[in-house]
Amino acid sequence: MTSDKHERASDRCAEALLSIEKEDNNLYDIVVMVQGDEPMTHPNMITEAIEPMLDDPNVLVTNLLGKIENKEEFEDRNCIKVVCDLNGNALYFSREPIPTSSKTENIPMGKQICVIPFRRDFLIEYNQLKPTPLEIAESVDMMRILEHGLKVRMIPTEHDTHAVDTKNDLDKVERYMLNNT
Repeated sequence: MTSDKHERASDRCAEALLSIEKEDNNLYDIVVMVQGDEPMTHPNMITEAIEPMLDDPNVLVTNLLGKIENKEEFEDRNCIKVVCDLNGNALYFSREPIPTSSKTENIPMGKQICVIPFRRDFLIEYNQLKPTPLEIAESVDMMRILEHGLKVRMIPTEHDTHAVDTKNDLDKVERYMLNNT
């Protein structure tokens, strides 16, 4: 268990990493944070998320990027929208509909899937950074990274997943899992 004083999952992840490393007397290169509201995480999603880090030592953190399926999801505050630059790095994360809904054709955007690998040293560095205004306003860990001028590489996933944030989400995911077993 981690401290109940953490505001962000990434902070809890850093604490857990240090605790595990101490117990194991071992340092790990990459830690993958899979948030608990992602019950449909497929094992191949972990591979998708870490491959860019294995290919490029300059990538410090990645985050899976899913497709926004409909207007309801686009407007849902529990669905964290992401707008990316031309290189696949996040420009902004928001619980609000971004970019403008009137002109979204051919715009690199999607939703955050909370499968997030960090390089070990970067996670420790992240944990030492002060929380930022937009991170607090959006309640999104990754905003701390962007506001400190660093990059989050977004990795499109081929897997369909649905986060569980509400009772309705739970009902949808249960139906989906029953129909796809």
